[in-house]
Amino acid sequence: MSAERQIILDTETTGLEVGDGHRVIEIGCVELKNRRVTSNNFHHYLNPERAIDAGALDVHGISAEFLADKPRFADVAGSLLDYLRGAELVIHNAAFDVGFIDMELERAGLGLRLGQICSIVDTVAMARRLHPGQRASLDALCKRYGIDNSNRELHGALLDARLLADVYLAMTGGQATLGLDREAGVGTQAAASALGQLQSLFEGPAAPLRVIRAGEEELAAHRERLAGINKKAGKLLWNGEDGPAAL
Repeated sequence: MSAERQIILDTETTGLEVGDGHRVIEIGCVELKNRRVTSNNFHHYLNPERAIDAGALDVHGISAEFLADKPRFADVAGSLLDYLRGAELVIHNAAFDVGFIDMELERAGLGLRLGQICSIVDTVAMARRLHPGQRASLDALCKRYGIDNSNRELHGALLDARLLADVYLAMTGGQATLGLDREAGVGTQAAASALGQLQSLFEGPAAPLRVIRAGEEELAAHRERLAGINKKAGKLLWNGEDGPAAL
């Protein structure tokens, strides 16, 4: 398997349980080559030939009416396998998506599983290793790494795959070891830059302090100002030259 080509994959489904006969209704893939996002996406809406659970509809907003004229999974399975073959798959909660796609491949009579043609990376497991005890949802990771997900009102396979590509690149970019709390939405690169600037203040030889002494005119003006304060207040505690003044 070549890690130079990675595919960020996401699906939407008619429901949560593949064992209950739920089907894939959208598949979205974003390609990375040498850690750069390309324009070579793979995206299809699919007719599941069954009803969509109300709970699933609330999540993704994809209706059975919208999918009625879309291709079936079997119609796009060959082109999907050609697109994925030999790549490293990056999937958020991989067991869910892989389980559904393997089921669809079996239904299509292809006798293949994703793990036979691709290596698979689960970004949920990766996030839990990097940030133990923290939330590992895609929204939480977008917030942690400063990735704008303001357009994600509903889930969508291609949109979520694109967001996950940014999250994955941030998680594997070498900055996560800083241990900074990004729950406030501070971006990884911005946090690293700020830390670098702070460190630079304390590194290297200290520059000698420059001492600028007051001239005679400035000293005379200072004495005149102190005399005025003393005359008005009568409580000057320090005369500025000879130490404490008499009360």
